[in-house]
Amino acid sequence: MKAQGISEDRLELLKGICGAFRPGVLTALMGISGAGKTTLMDVLAGRKSGGYVKGTIKISGYPKKQETFARISGYCEQTDIHSPHVTVYESLLFSAWLRLPPEVNPETKTMFIEEVMELVELTSLREALVGLPGVNGLSTEARKRLTIAVELVANPSIIFMDEPTSGLDARAAAVVMRTVRNTVDTGRTVVCTIHQPSIDIFDAFDELLLLKRGGEEIYMGPLGHHSCYLIKYFEEINGIPKIKDGYNPATWMLEITSAAQEEALGVNFADIYKNSELYRRNKALVKELSSPAPGSKDLYFQTRYSQSLLTQCMACLWKQYWSYWRNPPYNAVRFLFTTVIGLLFGTIFWDIGSKRTREQDVFNSMGSMYAAVLFIGFQNCASVQPVVAVERTVFYRERATGMYSALPYAFGQVVIELPYVLVQTAIYGVIVYAMIGFQWTAAKFFWYLFFMYFTFLYFTFYGMMAVAVTPNHNIAAIVSSAFFAIWNLFSGFIIPRTRIPIWWRWYYWACPVSWTIYGLIASQYGDINEKFDSGETVGHFVR
Repeated sequence: MKAQGISEDRLELLKGICGAFRPGVLTALMGISGAGKTTLMDVLAGRKSGGYVKGTIKISGYPKKQETFARISGYCEQTDIHSPHVTVYESLLFSAWLRLPPEVNPETKTMFIEEVMELVELTSLREALVGLPGVNGLSTEARKRLTIAVELVANPSIIFMDEPTSGLDARAAAVVMRTVRNTVDTGRTVVCTIHQPSIDIFDAFDELLLLKRGGEEIYMGPLGHHSCYLIKYFEEINGIPKIKDGYNPATWMLEITSAAQEEALGVNFADIYKNSELYRRNKALVKELSSPAPGSKDLYFQTRYSQSLLTQCMACLWKQYWSYWRNPPYNAVRFLFTTVIGLLFGTIFWDIGSKRTREQDVFNSMGSMYAAVLFIGFQNCASVQPVVAVERTVFYRERATGMYSALPYAFGQVVIELPYVLVQTAIYGVIVYAMIGFQWTAAKFFWYLFFMYFTFLYFTFYGMMAVAVTPNHNIAAIVSSAFFAIWNLFSGFIIPRTRIPIWWRWYYWACPVSWTIYGLIASQYGDINEKFDSGETVGHFVR
């Protein structure tokens, strides 16, 4: 942009926008691509994480406080992001559970969810799995209605919708707009950015905020029956051609206010608006609405989240439970893979654990443990990453709406892995322990399971952490594999600790795999007093 002659260090995306959104009024936020529609909506909703925002935003005459605002507003994003392995009803239940105040009893919540499902016409799909967009599950249009429903069950007073009809055919768009209209008629304040609406959809709106490129207002006011007020306003400007009969007012409006048209007419639509009677009326309205109603109090919540930390943890765990239970491609395949690998290792290292006459026998036994740890560990880490990556985008949306903090989400993800990894360890441990022929004592068997369980866990959690600290799971896979190479090297099997150069020895203690292998070998061979052919005892040799 500097190369194109822009000298400022800060780019102004929105310039002096002034207006009001009112309850029971459906407002369209329009403009050409790049006019700043989504930016304005993000600023109003408090979703902008970068840049600088100047000016005042007031709610019912009181300055906006983001913590409070997040609790009373809903934001339907353009992309419909939902957990794929829960049903439509469960998605709504989860949202209501965490966003409605604690004093609302479960019966009222259930009744409210049912009403919302009826309002957005999702009752017939209540038991349908949400699925992944474009892969399985709900259609694009049903997914869009679910996005609206998830916000509605929080009972917000203000709802922002970013292009609710994008990517939908005419019928689906009409269904979604009917949903939106029903929502507005319940007395809520609804603002939608909209792109290329049909005549029917445009007619559903009450008011319009029109932006031109550069983020300046060129119209803020009522549309009227068949957009009569809008057409009258623009046709009064010199040089603007009259609209043809049956032509879409939304298309006509965008065509006549384009930059090329401005240049041809030698006018600035933003200046015309600033000097119009409409602008003066809007200023008066904004001034009137900027002072609180007599006897009213500013909204205040004692806590940041509507539910306690314990409730947030339980809700996140409940959702993870269903997400894992309905995800056989991840869990069933993991158990199948573990069984196959267990049998493979069992047949390769058949009865190696019972041989203890030569030093090489112990080395072979160590090798079997080392190979098994790394093989299944790497697999666990790689397979969990795509699962976590899908849920992470959902987490960003849900955290922004003030449903829960990062801790309950992490709690749910960690705890749900514990039983699944325990089953995996049991399958693997029993097969391998029996086939390799380690000593059958209860203590040694449980020590073996204990070390394998925690090893599989730390590999799985490491995979989750790698996704959490990288932009996506592809980069996480690359970062993980680099660490695996180092863990492999410092595990104490390829190079024993005593042979590692002194300046690198600290990493042997920091490497989790070295502790696993140390634990497995010490628990199996540390107390054995049988002698090798050389006369040295096994325990002494291991030490």
